[in-house]
Amino acid sequence: MIERRTLLTGSAAVAGALWATGPTASSALATGRSVPEVRAPSGPFRHGVASGDPLPNAVLLWTRVTPTDASLPGSGAGPRVTVSWQVAADPDFRRVLAKGSTVTGPERDHTVKVDAAGLAAGTAYFYRFSLGGAHSPVGRTRTAPAATASPDRLRLAVVSCSNWEAGYFSAYRHLAVRGDLDAVLHLGDYLYEYGTGTYAHGQGNRVIRPHEPVHEMVSLADYRQRHAQYKTDPDLQALHAAAPWVTTWDDHESANDAWSDGAENHQSGDGDWATRKAAARTAYDEWMPVRMSGTAAVGDGAQLYRHLQFGRLADLTMLDLRSYRSRQVEPTEMAAVADPSRTITGEAQMQYLKDRLVENDAVWKLVGNPVMVSPVLFPPLDQHVAGPVVDMTGLLPPDGVAYNVDQWDGYTADRRELIDFIADRGVANTVFLTGDIHSGWACELPVDPGTYPLSRTAGVELVATSVTSNNLDDITGSPPRTSSLAVENAIMTSNRHVKHLDFDSHGYSVLTITAREAQMDWYVVSDRADRAATSTWSTGWRVAVGTNTLARATGAAR
Repeated sequence: MIERRTLLTGSAAVAGALWATGPTASSALATGRSVPEVRAPSGPFRHGVASGDPLPNAVLLWTRVTPTDASLPGSGAGPRVTVSWQVAADPDFRRVLAKGSTVTGPERDHTVKVDAAGLAAGTAYFYRFSLGGAHSPVGRTRTAPAATASPDRLRLAVVSCSNWEAGYFSAYRHLAVRGDLDAVLHLGDYLYEYGTGTYAHGQGNRVIRPHEPVHEMVSLADYRQRHAQYKTDPDLQALHAAAPWVTTWDDHESANDAWSDGAENHQSGDGDWATRKAAARTAYDEWMPVRMSGTAAVGDGAQLYRHLQFGRLADLTMLDLRSYRSRQVEPTEMAAVADPSRTITGEAQMQYLKDRLVENDAVWKLVGNPVMVSPVLFPPLDQHVAGPVVDMTGLLPPDGVAYNVDQWDGYTADRRELIDFIADRGVANTVFLTGDIHSGWACELPVDPGTYPLSRTAGVELVATSVTSNNLDDITGSPPRTSSLAVENAIMTSNRHVKHLDFDSHGYSVLTITAREAQMDWYVVSDRADRAATSTWSTGWRVAVGTNTLARATGAAR
């Protein structure tokens, strides 16, 4: 099985073999925005506030209370208490439009999740919680546009792979002060399961700030404590309070390279996998502003894949690519990646995705996709010759040798089913938004990788880099934009549908959508180990409506 560390280390070996120095990164445009430090609150609301999964008439609100000093996350201690909430039209709460109260206690780790309903579509609101006369920080959220509305613009932050031990969350700080985000899309690895020093900063795994608990999280108490620690980060709190989030999990919310019945980072000494998996998902349900099985109630469902609609401009389907997938193939089993009995989505989720792609009338069909769907193959094979080659040798998968079998490349029957469906049904303007791989990519999605660019494209894929997790130059120890260039050129030469690849940068992306085009902008933070890191615009790629082709942008979308 190939995990992220192994994958990037393999790329580092390629870089050493193909060493080619090159120009430094093209000049980036500084944002020029000063960002004040935000301090995490004290008192009963130590973990801030959050909102998520915006609907036209409702939005989910979240917080966690610490009613006594003994009521620490994961402790199972403390009383049951009643927490009140308010939604207002103004930050001073002179015009309260909705309010209520709910009971929480140690059985749910003193977390609070409520669905604030009866709200107006496409409207900004302010919200807060209170306990015993103490108020939480004020959060700002926004409902989705009405289903029949045609908004001029939709702007989403796109982030993934935020490892506490590898650096500070400066990317969140820069996003929090923008003031123009409709929502934040987190595509997985919101937190990491490893014990302290196992997977931290760079070659030596330098611990920028240690995990709590210090050991690998396995039990429910462990997962609760780690979620709580991440939500003490002031920059994370600031972004949660600035806009609603739409999240999905990848593997590190439970364990590295997770699949339906196990994980690479789960050994016999870690106990029963089903118990660990349930613990991870209970903590996620409690601590994240997300609806499971369509409800804000904790424990009422386990389905994370879902969709959100932003008027007639965009429909967003969020995928869960860990719960239903088959085990990843071993290096000696590469031909098995095309086995139709193996799946990454599961049958029900695949049908759900296909239904969403054809049943909505939105201009843009967005897919929140935790791992890359674009083929990265050596070499990409023409479909007309791939079959005979496989029949003769039994050694190669039909599309070519996969770069990373933890991605859709390891489940090519599912990918072929999906891509053929999009192409055959004429689904227009499909954009896959992806995380996981700690690097920035812009790809066209070929129907036949072996004959691209002569063959059709079924959409595009835009991949956000990591907030802090290690990428290629971190592992090689080489200066950014030097040795990595050889690896990037090798991949792009063999996979011509890959238009942009950056293996070195950390930061965030911003997706701007109009009825005419969609543009992803990549922003780079100066130093993830610096709490005061600056942010610069690196590059942008856009796709015009109806084209399925990418073009480089001359500047950030306005």
